Parts: sequence; structure tokens; C-alpha cells
Amino acid sequence: MNITELTGLTGDTICAVSTPQGRGGIAVIRVSGPQALEIVQRHWQGKPLADMHSHTVHLGRLTDTAGDILDQAVLTLFRSPNSFTGEDVVELACHGSTWIQQQLVQTLIDAGCRHATAGEFTRRAFANSRLDLSQAEAVADIIEAQSRAAHHVAMSQMRGRYSDELKELRDKLLHFTSLIELELDFSEEDVTFADRNEVTVLAHDIHALISRLADSYHDGNAIRNGMPVAIVGQTNAGKSTLLNALLGDDRALVSDIHGTTRDTIEDTVMMGGTLFRFIDTAGLRQSSDTVEQMGIERTWQAIDKASIVLWVVDVTSADTSMIHDILVRCNGKAFITILNKTDLDDDFAARSELNGLLPEGTPVVAISAKSANDIEALRSLIVKTAALPQVGSDAVIVTNARHYQALTHARDAIGRAINGLESGLSGDLLDQDIRECLHWIGEITGEITTDTILSEIFSHFCIGK
Repeated sequence: MNITELTGLTGDTICAVSTPQGRGGIAVIRVSGPQALEIVQRHWQGKPLADMHSHTVHLGRLTDTAGDILDQAVLTLFRSPNSFTGEDVVELACHGSTWIQQQLVQTLIDAGCRHATAGEFTRRAFANSRLDLSQAEAVADIIEAQSRAAHHVAMSQMRGRYSDELKELRDKLLHFTSLIELELDFSEEDVTFADRNEVTVLAHDIHALISRLADSYHDGNAIRNGMPVAIVGQTNAGKSTLLNALLGDDRALVSDIHGTTRDTIEDTVMMGGTLFRFIDTAGLRQSSDTVEQMGIERTWQAIDKASIVLWVVDVTSADTSMIHDILVRCNGKAFITILNKTDLDDDFAARSELNGLLPEGTPVVAISAKSANDIEALRSLIVKTAALPQVGSDAVIVTNARHYQALTHARDAIGRAINGLESGLSGDLLDQDIRECLHWIGEITGEITTDTILSEIFSHFCIGK
């Protein structure tokens, strides 16, 4: 696989700080490329790099461009092709002084390196077939993981569990298309290479495998980005106060004035090992204010995107006029009714107002968001309602929107092939659908891609990775 042709990358030697910006105990500068050993050797005082074995660690000193001692450092050598990038790689661990880091990078650039762009080390790993594209994307997911579940999914993907599933899927598709193409090649010979019923069974197996992966995205997206929870209700019901109570922080502005919240406010919090993304919304009511109307429309959009909806009711007014519209918009989503401001009215008169309005079995919780009474019970109910699967280290769950979109297209294509088989469609038309299915699977792994897609993916990586 040629780096220049496939990815637009040049074959020069790159360098960058791979540890976070700022001052710390140590910093690691990574160098990769055909001249990595030669360039580092010019400023290394210690055992010659030519005498070092791959995957070994050595203590020495580094000099700057003028030849003065810059720092004592530890050098780790990875020889091509058994490195992360598939090229010669040298990692230099120096003291974490920002000045030392800057001087060392500048010294390497003066010696012939180019400063790496965002994600360029991982992009080279992909270009040199060290990783497929889904594994490369998992590298970024590991860095960004905010929970144990997100870490497990990303590690499983980087180790190739997801790629193995896609390879199995691709092999089935290639077997399918080979049978169809043999049928086309010998269509005039009156030779049958595969019973149509057998091929149909194979197509259904492929459809089931794609569907399982695509359907896992609902949980995968929640694991990666946080389970979306919309906090909705009428104005001054205490939605912003509830958000602050759930987060344990004064994140949202709280006021007794109706219509204070004009836009959605989002923040995440870990509860019960699950990351939740709470969305405080503008109060639902009739309004002639143009800006408030825009905020209300965003409330409806937040409900559409949420997995769980918290409907907050002010027990001192018990206005339930919007409940029908909310329930229709929720359309089967997990729904929790919250009776708020019980510190002002402990008779819970609003309960009687709700009789007959809510679907049977809808959880109803009485709280005081202001005093944080029963907030822990509400947190536990939200975690229970989320019901995300327990994720092990070998879990294969789709967390990437790009992958989900490709899988959806692939499922549509195999679905058309199944319909064609059942209606007796000719082999050449079936072959088009199978090839389209293969195309979308190839986009996930990077077997079929463009430089535009690669640039978009790797632009979100940090420099040094």
C-alpha cells in the first residue's frame, strides 16, 4: 500500500510531542520515517542507534542544534516494519519542561524532520497496513474514552474484534457474489452451481449479521458520547434546578421568571458506571416571543434525539396541558415523570391530575430539586431505565456514526438482493446489489476510501498520535 498514492502523505520523516501540552514530569517526542534513526543519531550521546535492537530502551543525552547538552533522556527504538507506524520509530522521553520540549522538536526539524500533522502517525499506520481504518479510529476513541464501557469497546475495536466481524461479513459477501457470477458465466450452459434457496439462506445470514452490528449503534453511541436525557416541562417547573442537582454543579441559570431558558444546555455526568448527557430545554408553552419560539422548537428536537425523557411537573400548579403532545413526540421512548417542588407542597396533588394521562407503568418520582431531596433515588431510576448492556473487553458494538451510516446502506443493499432472489431477479442485477454491499463494508475498513474521508477522520486526532 503506497502512502503517497493512497493517503496523500509524503514519505519524509516526521516528529511531534506525543504527551499532552504543558509541563509535567516527562514528555515523549515521537519520530517516524525513513531517516528517523539517522536524524536522532546526530543529537544522541549514548549507544549508537545502529547497534540497538528493535524494542529496546537506552539511557543517554540529547544535544541541541549548537551541540550543547539539552537533556538526559531515555530512547526507545522500534525498527520497521514492527512499529506502530510500520516505519522506523524513535521515542525520546525527556524531562517535561515546555522549553526542553520546544527545543528538542526544533532541533529535530533543523536536522531534517517535518512537524507531524494531526493524526499523522496513526494515518501512516493505516497506510502501511498496520491497522485497518476502523482500528485506526479506535485509537482516537481510546484517548477520548470517558467510561470503562467506552474503553472496553474501543480496546476491542483496536485489537481487531470488530475487524474480524467485518472480515467474516466480507467473506460471506464474496462467496455470495462468486456463486452469482458463476451462474452468469455459465447461464447458457444449463449448469447450476448453487440452489437459489441456498443462496437466499446465505443472504439472510448476511442481513442478520449486518443488522446486529447496525442495531448495536444505539447503545454504542450512548456508551461513547453519553446516554442523551432530555429534561422537559413547562416554564418554571424547575428543569434548570434539576439539571444542576443531577450534575452537582450550578451549570444552568435559575430564575423564577418564566421563559428564562431560551436554548438547550448540555452537560455530562457519570452515574452507575454509565455516562449520561443531560439536556436542559426551554419551557413548553404558547408564546409570541420569536426567540422563545426558537428555543421551544429546539426542545422538541431534543426530545426527538433523547433516549430518556424526564418530564418535570411543578406540583404547586400541576399544569398537564402539554402532556399529550409530549407523549406523542416521545413515541415509545423511556419516559419518567418527575413531581418537583415537593418542599412547597407535600400533598402531591399533581398525582391525581396525572391519573389516566400517563401510559400504564410510567415511573413517577416526587422530588425537590432545590433541596436535592430524593435526587439519589432519581439517579438510580435513570441508571436502571438506561439499561445499557454490560460491556466486556471483547465486546463488538458500533460506536461510530460513519460506520453506522455505512452499515445502514449495506443492509439496504442486501435487503434488495433478498427481495430480488425471492422474486426471481436475474443474476446480473443481484450482483450489483452485492457489490454495493461490499462497497459499504469496505468503506468502514478503509479498503474503499478517498483522501477526503481520510482527511476528515484524522483531522480530529491530536498531534503526536
